[in-house]
Amino acid sequence: MPKIKVEKVSEQKLKEMDIFSWPIWDKEVSRFDWHYDETEMCYLLKGKVTVETKDGEKVNFGAGDFVTFPQGLDCVWDITEPVKKHYSFSD
Repeated sequence: MPKIKVEKVSEQKLKEMDIFSWPIWDKEVSRFDWHYDETEMCYLLKGKVTVETKDGEKVNFGAGDFVTFPQGLDCVWDITEPVKKHYSFSD
């Protein structure tokens, strides 16, 4: 199973990918199960999150991080600070 990828991207790359035109998702502090039917790319504007995969891998990310979640991933989202992110799905 491909891994969750967390990276820092430049302002230039954000503009090239037109990330600020992507839809926005907000979520309060919470914990929930999630399954990815498609690959998701997202850029966090604010918040702190730990995602735990079914195999026990824990990935932390927050404001300023660009995160890619692979298609088919089952995980638990643990939001410790309210999240606001731009997101895009692809097959």
